[in-house]
Amino acid sequence: MKDRFNYLFNSTKGLILVAIAMIAMVTAVWGMLSGPMAEMGVREIVIKALGMDIVQAEREGRIIILYHSIAMGVIAIETYMVTGLLKMKAFFKTAINAIITVGYILTMVFGMGFAYFGHNWAFHGIYISGLSLIFFAGVMLCIALYPWNPEYYITDNDYSKTKKGLDLERTAFFATAVTTVLSSLFGAVPGSYYGHGFETFLAENIIRYPEKTLLEYSVIGHLHIMLALIGIMITLIIGRWLNFKGILHKIAMPLMILGTVVLNLGVWGVVTPLEPVAHMVIYVGATPSMLAALFLLIWDWGKLIKDGTAHLAKPTFLEKLGAMVHDPLKFGPTWQMLFMNFTTSGIGIFMAIKLDEIFRVWPAREERIELTGHWHALSAIIATIILMYYGDMLGLKGKVRQLYGWSIIFLSDIALAAVTIFEMKRLFIGEAEQQPLVNGLMYAIDFGLGMLLVLLAIVMVWRLIDLFKPKGRWTEEATQELVEEVAK
Repeated sequence: MKDRFNYLFNSTKGLILVAIAMIAMVTAVWGMLSGPMAEMGVREIVIKALGMDIVQAEREGRIIILYHSIAMGVIAIETYMVTGLLKMKAFFKTAINAIITVGYILTMVFGMGFAYFGHNWAFHGIYISGLSLIFFAGVMLCIALYPWNPEYYITDNDYSKTKKGLDLERTAFFATAVTTVLSSLFGAVPGSYYGHGFETFLAENIIRYPEKTLLEYSVIGHLHIMLALIGIMITLIIGRWLNFKGILHKIAMPLMILGTVVLNLGVWGVVTPLEPVAHMVIYVGATPSMLAALFLLIWDWGKLIKDGTAHLAKPTFLEKLGAMVHDPLKFGPTWQMLFMNFTTSGIGIFMAIKLDEIFRVWPAREERIELTGHWHALSAIIATIILMYYGDMLGLKGKVRQLYGWSIIFLSDIALAAVTIFEMKRLFIGEAEQQPLVNGLMYAIDFGLGMLLVLLAIVMVWRLIDLFKPKGRWTEEATQELVEEVAK
């Protein structure tokens, strides 16, 4: 039991496994309360079976806690990946991992307990304590990543650096961590005003209010920037994992730093007198970050083609394409980043540009659908990228690797494509004729996401069974990580 506990809570793979399992359980159970499940009568069965205390007037508060519970698990996973990939003092790695683990578990368990099983205010206090621990772990991560420490300077000219040797990739990680910690305050400050004129609301419900308070702007800004920063961090993590380097790396890292800083300044400007121009600053900041991700994609696909056709003198187009898609876990993350531009980023920019001309003319319900679909799609894409990286960490090989990787890509992309068409349906179909299309899209969304959860459940059950084996895969992973730590 001691060895298993050490593996689960003292190794990068074990910590990620626990966090994925926690998020998967919450997603599976609380997904049963969604609209499509309610139509089939599943929602009421789950509520009664688990003894949930559901009051319709408190829906917004429940959803906010649900989102935070899942988001904290995702932030913990990204933190484990960062502490595992980047060089830092052993004390910081151990302390950060321990503190954020306790933080997200307290947040998730007691937050969901408070929101859905009667309002025990002691649970709410522990939920807030969990969030505070995660914030403290974030501050420690910023200290651990401090790139101007000469100990972390690099000399390899293949990577982005200054003349003195400052590692610009580490600086990008540092900038993302610092801005994430600061941007979390945008949610904490309005939260501190509960009981003093501030009430919980969902951002999509107030989009058409002609006047919004500073605290409402703060929450809206917090929602947008935290999701964007989670996306930027996973992009940096994937680049580090794939060993992104060369001329494109040298261009991408300064762009990522610039984009991260400017994007945050734009969002922070939403709650200042600069609010009228803040959105322009946000667009300016988003562009360099997206360009950096594009350079990562170009480099990754080029490397996959080069490695896969090295034995061929003059590879044909089909041979290059086959080499590029041969390994779904190496091809998948950057493909999802490209696919994201068609389902979230591109749609979001189009909405912003044509907001007054097109979208504000539609019924408010349609704009609400677009916004919620936009945020959920981006979250789902980030989750699939994490799952693909985790599959590679597990050392999946052969047919299992192919099946796992391509299942994630196909199932998620079917669901996300259907969501995108559902969001934009009013562009090409009238309300009176929409129902057959909507029915088909709902089936596609439910099938894609449902089967993705089934795949995740299979992986979790496999890992659980493995944990019961005296000499299972978990022992090899624990030993391998120990060897790697000693090698560092």
